[in-house]
Amino acid sequence: MNKKKKAQKQILLVALGGNALIRKGEEGTVEQQFKNLAVPIRQIAMLSLDYKIIITHGNGPQVGNLLLQQDACDEVPKLPLEILVAQTQGQIGYMIESTLDSQLMDLGIHFTPIVSLISYVVVDENDPAFCDPSKPIGPSYKRKKDAPAGYPVKKTPKGYRRVVVSPKPATIVEKREIKQLIDQNFIVICCGGGGIPVIREGRAFSGVDAVIDKDLASAKLAEEVGVDIFLIATDVPGVALNYGKSDQQFLNTMTLQQAGQYLSAGHFPSGSMGPKIEAAMQFVRHSGKRAVITSIEEIAAAVDGKAGTEIR
Repeated sequence: MNKKKKAQKQILLVALGGNALIRKGEEGTVEQQFKNLAVPIRQIAMLSLDYKIIITHGNGPQVGNLLLQQDACDEVPKLPLEILVAQTQGQIGYMIESTLDSQLMDLGIHFTPIVSLISYVVVDENDPAFCDPSKPIGPSYKRKKDAPAGYPVKKTPKGYRRVVVSPKPATIVEKREIKQLIDQNFIVICCGGGGIPVIREGRAFSGVDAVIDKDLASAKLAEEVGVDIFLIATDVPGVALNYGKSDQQFLNTMTLQQAGQYLSAGHFPSGSMGPKIEAAMQFVRHSGKRAVITSIEEIAAAVDGKAGTEIR
């Protein structure tokens, strides 16, 4: 047969920030979260016609809320962070999956296989991050003294927030299963909240009290399963120099070299844009493919090269 094979769909990984569910100033009710999710998920549903889709997501507000609930109640045993991360994977995975299913049906697509996968991410027990809590979680506070006791607090661009240990991801445990599911045309929701952090103990794994940055975990997953486009969706239109200042300048594109220079110069704080830049650089460096940082509202436009900031 001389017929040409139908072109294989590219793999698109969309990493949704916590603002995809809870916007600034919102209480964060379930109704608000479902309403907010419809904005990115409607675009992802459309993109699924042309791309194989992986969705990852943050959990900062949700895991922070669970910690606040634990602080307010002494009648039940306290749970470690890795268990709270697992809980938010199930919670947010359900919300994304049910919203996506509804959006697909609205498009007249009555069956698309979707799976939400509880994901482990291996970290190094000797990672120096274990000695320096740095990952913001939970709500922000105007004054440091207003933040709940029990965890270190640092000032971020959004205010004072609790910070927890955040080691670098070494590998995604379920990478083979995720790749198989993608090859079978499943839409896969995974690595929620950066994944459940574990360390190796022989051939087994043991959970650790930490939270992994979801963008760095997403970049590692993208690298390990052969993603073609890595897109980080957040609450700003793209990457800016001098963000929030009078000379703020949003960028359409950056080379790896430029991104590294701007990062070293302090343009991208560690509590906000910094990990996103590091994740995008990591992916481009290892794959040579596209990484884009854009707003929740412009995911589809950014995939088409019409919005956001592309690192190449």
